[in-house]
Amino acid sequence: MASVLDVAAYVVQKCGSLTTMKLQKLVYYCQAWSLAWDEEPLFDEDFEAWANGPVCPVLFYQHKGLFSVPSTFLQAHRDYPFTETQKETMDAVLRDLADKPPQWLSDLTHSELPWKNARKGCEPGEYCNAVISKEDMQQYYGGLIGDE
Repeated sequence: MASVLDVAAYVVQKCGSLTTMKLQKLVYYCQAWSLAWDEEPLFDEDFEAWANGPVCPVLFYQHKGLFSVPSTFLQAHRDYPFTETQKETMDAVLRDLADKPPQWLSDLTHSELPWKNARKGCEPGEYCNAVISKEDMQQYYGGLIGDE
């Protein structure tokens, strides 16, 4: 199975340099839509419900201290042999969301149940490291398929 770093490398390879917030949100949506469309995760690592939206700590520690990542970020992870289905899913997410501003993506995650459910009991802006469950992601985004 791919790691979150393999997926992040794929996103950077396709999009080029981008902010770390945007990278986190695009990787989150790659995972979310893989769970919805393909009924399986792209990677095992979890996202947490941070104040600015979903963040995968494993990916965060790779870009910690940076505002944006260069197009060469995670180059060592670029050779992962994704299946055609996985590539189609990631490409669809990037086609629909890669042109959106980082704050727009963050605001979108704030309006969706997986992030909201994980942050129950937390005030806006308050520290939270509650895991956004893959089950919540699959159920929520899978439920949107009929609305497309």
